[in-house]
Amino acid sequence: MKIYLESYGCTLNKSETGLYANKLLTEGAVITQNPDEADLRLIGTCVVIQHTEDRMLRRIAELSEKGKVQVMGCLSSVSAGSIESENIKLIGKSEFRSFYKGLLDDIEIRNASIFDGIPINQGCTGSCNFCISRVARGSLISRPIEKIKGQARIQLDHGIKEIRLSSLDSASYGKDLGTSLDHLIEAVSSIQGNFRIRVGMMEPGNTGQILPGLLRAYSSDKVYKFLHLPVQSGDDRILDAMNRGYHVNAFDSIVREYRTRFKDSTLSTDIITGYYGESEESFENTIKIIERTEPEIINITRFSPRPYTPDYNKKTPPTNDVKRWTSYISKLHHEIAGKKMEMQVGKFRKIFITEHGRNETSVGRDQAYRPVVVPGRHDLYSFVDCEIVDFTDTYAIAKTV
Repeated sequence: MKIYLESYGCTLNKSETGLYANKLLTEGAVITQNPDEADLRLIGTCVVIQHTEDRMLRRIAELSEKGKVQVMGCLSSVSAGSIESENIKLIGKSEFRSFYKGLLDDIEIRNASIFDGIPINQGCTGSCNFCISRVARGSLISRPIEKIKGQARIQLDHGIKEIRLSSLDSASYGKDLGTSLDHLIEAVSSIQGNFRIRVGMMEPGNTGQILPGLLRAYSSDKVYKFLHLPVQSGDDRILDAMNRGYHVNAFDSIVREYRTRFKDSTLSTDIITGYYGESEESFENTIKIIERTEPEIINITRFSPRPYTPDYNKKTPPTNDVKRWTSYISKLHHEIAGKKMEMQVGKFRKIFITEHGRNETSVGRDQAYRPVVVPGRHDLYSFVDCEIVDFTDTYAIAKTV
């Protein structure tokens, strides 16, 4: 049987699609890059906002015209009735969670290249009022450290030298197993060899509980100094309405300790604009937290009420206000990102090459996970000594030294 893969959304979703595809490979399937010649088309879906869900539905319809489709990811759990047909099979929440629990046993990796990361847990411990992902994925199931470490070893043996630990909330890892994320990072870091580890998104509430150990684990040279910590709003009233479980000062404190420990580092955060009840004062408080912490990366999303969540059908602020707030934050983000990149000019960095670019260039990451374009075709997963000579607000440009 030939299978074709597509996956959308977060790294966790893509890595889970890879794991499920690997299951089919162990049963005798082979991968094709052509959906027209496939016997089965596997699509990992995302429904974080309505626009994304609409795009997923259109793509599923297109693929189903070519033949059989299996749908996994969040859409198959929360919008099943809208996509079921003769050609479309759903891998729903209960079925996938049963499959996921099977990952507690050893797995045989047939094709490491199909993995975008290593899922470390399923579900989360939160109950954010706006979040459909929690509805789709359910409560926390963590994979044992040795199983994750084993998958990391296999990927390294297959030549994949950037290990991405993926989760809805990495900081919740192990709460159901009596362990924690810092122990997992240290275990993966202990594997012999030259490779890098990128840790996925962490919710501030859980991150604060493990911060001393987390900073210790991040001290390994193998761990990118990259922290994805979604604040969502800089206003405590809005955070309470969202049921986020922390206040702005908790986010501030984590960032301050992280920046103090790792001077050369990257902070990524998420902001929701237009959440119900947001006011001009709320927006101004969000600007203040951005200006204080200066995230190098800001993912901005306009609030999109999702079915099956407490926030569905709640009144949102006027569209013109939301557009203005979003535009202002976007502009501020580009200013901060450009300033931070400009500060790299003249610095000497060891760049970890992860892909080949256009026009005889290579693309890699420095220790802070900043993307850097390097002249020449260098071996993948090699280290190249460089000097940063130019920049854009999204990547640095280097010369070899």
